[in-house]
Amino acid sequence: MSSKNRIFLSPPHLSGKEMLYIQEAFDENWIAPLGPNVTGFEESLELYLKKSSNKEDYKYAVALSSGTAAIHLGLLLLDVKPGDEVICQSFTFIATANPIRYLGANPVFVDSERDTWNMSPYFLEKAIQDRISKTRKKPKAIILVHLYGMPAKIDEITQIASKYEIPILEDAAEALGSEYVGKRCGTFGEFAVLSFNGNKIITTSGGGALVCSTREQAEKAKYYATQSRENKPFYQHIEVGYNYRMSNICAGIGRGQMSILDQHVLRCRKINKIYDQYLSNIPGIKVYSNTNEKFNSNYWLTCILIDYKLSDLTPEKIRLTMEKENIETRLLWKPMHLQPVFSEYPFYGDGTSESFFKKGLCLPSGYTLSQPDIERIAYIIKTI
Repeated sequence: MSSKNRIFLSPPHLSGKEMLYIQEAFDENWIAPLGPNVTGFEESLELYLKKSSNKEDYKYAVALSSGTAAIHLGLLLLDVKPGDEVICQSFTFIATANPIRYLGANPVFVDSERDTWNMSPYFLEKAIQDRISKTRKKPKAIILVHLYGMPAKIDEITQIASKYEIPILEDAAEALGSEYVGKRCGTFGEFAVLSFNGNKIITTSGGGALVCSTREQAEKAKYYATQSRENKPFYQHIEVGYNYRMSNICAGIGRGQMSILDQHVLRCRKINKIYDQYLSNIPGIKVYSNTNEKFNSNYWLTCILIDYKLSDLTPEKIRLTMEKENIETRLLWKPMHLQPVFSEYPFYGDGTSESFFKKGLCLPSGYTLSQPDIERIAYIIKTI
């Protein structure tokens, strides 16, 4: 193991304001779930996502224990039931797909396109048409992912979803701060999901949020997330509920993190540009970046693809060498249709996401990554 300092993939970075909100919670004895920090964090998320003063642009955030919980509740609010089918992007982390099975529904996986690595509009429509032909009913929802912060081809996908009248649940867990045509990710679907896991662009140590289109949806989400307790002077429950609300302590961390969210996004975008400057001249290496001016990724993680025809490098060879140098990297997500747990479910595609999985690597991308750190990483890649 190298004696040099460890470079992590995406470590948390604190603003210094987090403890003010946490101390306030302790002083006021708001330690249990809910409280002023939860309300304040939700309001700050809503203001951040807001595009304009128009009422139709406003979204409602519900702070939850995880992004996975948010996907679960989003599907529940879309009335997904046992036996229903839900179209899901295959190239993603498994938390996108697992909640489909929580509800007894069946995932239908769709491959990626090569520009953004996200859901292919072509195969999305193919999947919808084929499922209607085979099952005589439409899929109940579409789960779209903005992978590693890169916005999907939203115009094309929303057009297809509208054509078949299928709602979109937007998995923006990795894309807080990303924009498509100037509008922030997390505002395009009927529902959207955010994640504040420890390695995300901002963190609450663990946690997530469900972004809703109406106040009524948000209130229903809060109802389900607090064990579906009825508004009675005693405990009464007429629906199955869940213990999904974020704690007031975690929300305090989130409020402090919101003060530096813009700084984090700007820094991650700068890191991506620096990587491109150092790596673009290496044969066989391509840095994952915006396709055109419509897309504005937060570059939560900067990723590279390795062309085997031009280089004898492989992602695993780089990963193992980096680990010897005390640098954390990560292989790209293994597509869901290749996961043993989902092997029996339909897949529509041409192998694009599988090729990315075989050729790609995530590089360290955290806020505190320095220019010498990037030079060190680039030098190792050049000299392997």
